Amino acid sequence: MATKTGWTGRFFEDFEVGDVYQHPLGRTVTEQDNISFTLLTMNTNQMHFNSVYAARSEFEKPLVVSTLTVAICVGQSVTDLTQNAFANLGWDDIKMTHPVFAGDTIFSESLVLEKRESGSRPHAGIVTVRTRGLNQDGDEVCSFKRMFYVYKRGADQVEGIFPEGKVALTLESESLR
Repeated sequence: MATKTGWTGRFFEDFEVGDVYQHPLGRTVTEQDNISFTLLTMNTNQMHFNSVYAARSEFEKPLVVSTLTVAICVGQSVTDLTQNAFANLGWDDIKMTHPVFAGDTIFSESLVLEKRESGSRPHAGIVTVRTRGLNQDGDEVCSFKRMFYVYKRGADQVEGIFPEGKVALTLESESLR
């Protein structure tokens, strides 16, 4: 039997300008997520954690903190975009286009805008994408451009990371347990 390598992510060569990646995992945001992230980041705006205060706003309930929404969208994109990246070079043009509330489920997708070889790192290239988050109703809740360094296939930095087991995992080794 053969060992099958799991998904290892995309390398520089795999990106094509114009490709759209619909990232596979949705994430429902809870009230606890919002409060914890707000406290963790020391965001003292009561719109995120005080229901009485938020009830006086046009939204009538607490908003999910914007940076949590962006963080979820970035995280959702990792499996498709930056599994093999080693540096983010920047985020630009961040827009919060629709409110997010506890109970909303966020999905993300990314469009490859450009790619180029690195002039200083022959083992890598630079990719620029536009990512947007959608809620369960298809409303865009945020969007941003992101640029990152990503390894090329076969780069020394990504080879041989998974350790060799001292005992091979086989049906025979399992029957000896």
